[in-house]
Amino acid sequence: MRAVLQRVSSASVAVAGHVVAEIGSGLLALVGVAHGDTGPDARAMARKIAGLRILRGQECVLDHPCSAVLVVSQFTVYGDTRRGRRPTWSAAAPGPVAEPLVANVVATLRDLGVPVRTGVFGADMQVSLVNDGPVTVLVHTGAGGGTPGAAVRRT
Repeated sequence: MRAVLQRVSSASVAVAGHVVAEIGSGLLALVGVAHGDTGPDARAMARKIAGLRILRGQECVLDHPCSAVLVVSQFTVYGDTRRGRRPTWSAAAPGPVAEPLVANVVATLRDLGVPVRTGVFGADMQVSLVNDGPVTVLVHTGAGGGTPGAAVRRT
């Protein structure tokens, strides 16, 4: 599982021209699922997102979250550009596998007390954001973690 986290002053997601979710100061999480990712990987991703200390001037800890997270599923975080000019997304899990795992990330964040808003899985979304910093962090868990192009160790 892979996530691109961006610290934002504000972020929103629209579907068909209508805003379906928005947050103020917090994190935008673009979350992708790979073949082989599991429920424990999703829960580990949520704990990592909730525990990161990258928010400006705030003391955020798991039992006292301070900012919202906008979670947007995005298989393109598994784009592989090592060959040619067209990315391949063959490492990304198909929708029926990915959707419940992204939902698991969202549910775990909520269980941890984090205010969460979400995009619409599989929809054509327009994501708007105002980067704060900018601060962008890549987070990896599970079978599909690791650096793009690097060998993935499976246990």
